[in-house]
Amino acid sequence: QVQLVESGGGLAQPGGSLRLSCAASGFSFDSYGMGWFRQASGKEREFVAGINWNGAGTYSANSVKGRFTITRDNAKNTLYLQMTNLKPEDTALYYCAKSLRKMVERTGTDYDYWGQGTQVTVSS
Repeated sequence: QVQLVESGGGLAQPGGSLRLSCAASGFSFDSYGMGWFRQASGKEREFVAGINWNGAGTYSANSVKGRFTITRDNAKNTLYLQMTNLKPEDTALYYCAKSLRKMVERTGTDYDYWGQGTQVTVSS
């Protein structure tokens, strides 16, 4: 069974940093693109960043560009999201997701499995 388990969320101050991790199992991790999405309370889920199967290409939402970096370690079946210069508007439940294919897209319909999420709260 495909499993995606996020970790690394927590409370951070504005301007602070967090690194989220997603441990993947149950599929050939290095054959699929991966992505991060987030959902703030009362709002719809939105795309944050995606990375192609081999890490050679990435997409990032404009709202996080220059602040967040998506990476992957295929040897460890792990996806990461390095978050810097955090802002209160980054507060959300962050989800790791598996793409349907090697490449990634910015919409949730391109992904077929999702983790349970890890909460990120940015507050002073």
